[in-house]
Amino acid sequence: MRFIVILDNLRSAHNVGSIFRTADALGCEKIYLCGTTPTPSGASLSVTLKAGRELVKTALGAEKNIPWEYKKRISDPLKFLKKQNFQIIALEQDKNAIDIRRLKVKASGKIALVLGYEVKGVSKSVLKQCDKITEIPMFGKKESLNVAVAFGIAGYWIKFSERKE
Repeated sequence: MRFIVILDNLRSAHNVGSIFRTADALGCEKIYLCGTTPTPSGASLSVTLKAGRELVKTALGAEKNIPWEYKKRISDPLKFLKKQNFQIIALEQDKNAIDIRRLKVKASGKIALVLGYEVKGVSKSVLKQCDKITEIPMFGKKESLNVAVAFGIAGYWIKFSERKE
């Protein structure tokens, strides 16, 4: 399986570093860091070098193992990956979301998972560009998980699920 992660406007360097570590564990091919998402080098907009250092500290070297690329606009990697026949899946709570336990992925095994801003999630305009939206069901009083934790759950489910279209 070819598995790519796209992070759009995440604000926490700690979350991004944790996602790098999990992406490394999953054998992800690449991470796109978009908008204001911190980068290991501090190259993204509105992000300080301090955030880059925090990301690297949390990633524990995984940022050296996973190729990453910064893009100002998320639409650029989305368009590129669609042309490469990747299935674009957003992880977001939405009325059109499929319970992750019922999610079926393309047999081709080319998946790009989109994660959005910790507070507001994946924007509606980005959701419209995705092939599918999936969510992790919540059973407690809180309505969502931390984005890095949610990525871990979704990433492993997608990577190792036998549900293919």
